[in-house]
Amino acid sequence: MSRGISIGVVGGGAAAVCLIDALARSTGEPGRLTVFEPSPHLWRGRAYQVDTEILRVNSTPDDMSVRAGDPGHFARWLKARDRITGIAQGVDRLSGARFPPRTVYGEYLEQSAHEALRGLRRDGWRVDIIGGAVTAADRLSGHVLLHTRRGRARAFDYVVLNVGGDGPKDMYGLSGAPGFIADPYPVAGKLRDIDDHDEVAVIGSGLTAVDVVLALAAQGHRGRISLLSRRGVLPGVRQRPASFSLRHLVPERVAELALSGDGVSIESLATVLRAEFRDAGADLDTVVHDMLRVDLEEPVDRLRRQIDEVDSPNMGLRILQRAVPETGPDIWPLLREEQKVRLLRAHYRTIMSMCCPMPPSSASVLLDLVRSDQLEMFSGLQDITPAADAGFDVIAADGTRFHADRVVNAVNASEGRIPRDAQPLVTSLIRTRAASRHPHGGVQLARATSRLTRNGRPDPRLYGLGNIAAGALFFTFGIPSLVDRSQDIVAAIREHAGTVGHARGGAEAAA
Repeated sequence: MSRGISIGVVGGGAAAVCLIDALARSTGEPGRLTVFEPSPHLWRGRAYQVDTEILRVNSTPDDMSVRAGDPGHFARWLKARDRITGIAQGVDRLSGARFPPRTVYGEYLEQSAHEALRGLRRDGWRVDIIGGAVTAADRLSGHVLLHTRRGRARAFDYVVLNVGGDGPKDMYGLSGAPGFIADPYPVAGKLRDIDDHDEVAVIGSGLTAVDVVLALAAQGHRGRISLLSRRGVLPGVRQRPASFSLRHLVPERVAELALSGDGVSIESLATVLRAEFRDAGADLDTVVHDMLRVDLEEPVDRLRRQIDEVDSPNMGLRILQRAVPETGPDIWPLLREEQKVRLLRAHYRTIMSMCCPMPPSSASVLLDLVRSDQLEMFSGLQDITPAADAGFDVIAADGTRFHADRVVNAVNASEGRIPRDAQPLVTSLIRTRAASRHPHGGVQLARATSRLTRNGRPDPRLYGLGNIAAGALFFTFGIPSLVDRSQDIVAAIREHAGTVGHARGGAEAAA
C-alpha cells in the first residue's frame, strides 16, 4: 500500500470530478484518495443526474471542460459520442451554438472521473469510493478525522469539502400538502403525474423554473402555467458565442489595484471595466442601463428584447459573462465589507441572471407559450396556501388571486447555503473552531488556496470547493470556476505535503 499522502473528499459531484482530474495530472508521490458520496448520483451531482434530454446545459462545450488548460476536452468527447449515436444533440436553432442535454453532460462527468481514477491507480494511488455520508469532523494534530453515519472514523492528511448546493427552500410551508412538488428533479419522474389540463403554479423564475416549464411543454401539457416570484426576473438569454480574451479584467490587473495606495474600490474597478469595454468597442452604459431597469421592465418585454439581441454585435454582455466567473473570485475578497453588502443587496440576482443565461431556444419556447396564453408571469408573489377543497390559492402583489391545481417549488437555492445533509458536518467544524461561517454564505476560506481559515489563518489541511465557498469568493459554481479552484487546491496540497512529509500515509482507526 502507498505510504504517501491521504486525501478525503466529501462529496462526489461535478466539483469532485474537476478535483480528481487535477490530482491525476499533478506530479508527486502517490497516496490514498477516498471519496464520500451518499447519493445515487455519483459524479453527476444533483444538476446532471439522469433525466429528460429536454433539459440543457446553459454554457457551450468550451466552458464545460473539467480539464484545466484543455477547453476542448468536452467538445472532443461529444464528437466521439456523436459518431457512435449518429446524432448531434443540443444545437441551438437561433444561435447555432451547442447546448447538450444535462444528462449527457452527466455521462461525460462519469467517464472523466473513471479515466482520472484509472490514471491515479496506475500511478500507485489507492482509491476508495464510500457510499455513505460524513456526519462530523475533528481537526486533530497533523490530520483530520472524518466520522460517517455508520460510526466509523477515518483520518486523512487533507480533506476537501465539496458538499454541493441545496435543494429548493419551501418558502410558503407547503411540504406535505397534496399536489405540492417540493423538488422538481428529476423532472422526468416528478412531473409525470401532473394531469395535462392541470393549472400549474411554479414558484420561482430562475433556471430551475425554466426547466419545469420546458419539461411540461415537452410532455404535452395543455393547462395554464404560472411563473410566480417576488421580482419576476428571468434568466438572461445567451447571445451567439464570439471569440475574445479579457485584457484588463484579469487577476494580474486586480493584484496591481490591490497593491496601489487606493486599493480596490467600486470606482477603480469601474475604470478597469471601462477600459475592457473600450478596447472591445462595446458600450458599458448599455449594460449598466439593462441592470438598473431589470425591475422596471416587464419580464415578457425583457425576454422578447433579449431574443432579438441574440446576434447583437455589442460585446458588452459577453464581456460581463466572461469577467464575473473568471475574475470575480479575485476581486471579491479585496472589496470592503460595505461594498460587498451593497452589491449583494442591490445587484446580486440581476448579475446572476445576466451571467447565467439560458439558451436562446429555451427562451423561444417560453415566449411561444406566452403568445399562446398558456404561460403567464407574476412578480410580487405574496402567498400560496392550500385551498379548502383541493389545490392552492395564490395571491400576487397587485391583488390578483387565482387557483392552481398543482404547485411546483422551483426556487433557486441560495448560493452558499449549506445543504441540509451537510449541516451536521459543517456544524461540527464550526463548533470546534476548525471553520467559521462566512456572513454571506458558506464558510470562510482563503482565495489563493481555498483553504478554510481558522482564526483568520488558512488551515493547510482543510479545503472548500464549490458552493461552500460562495460567501468568500462570490462566484464558485460554474465548471470553469471549479476547474480553477481545483488546480489551486491540488497545488496547495502538494506544496504543503512537500514541506512536512507524510511517511505514514495517514492514519485510520475504528471509532
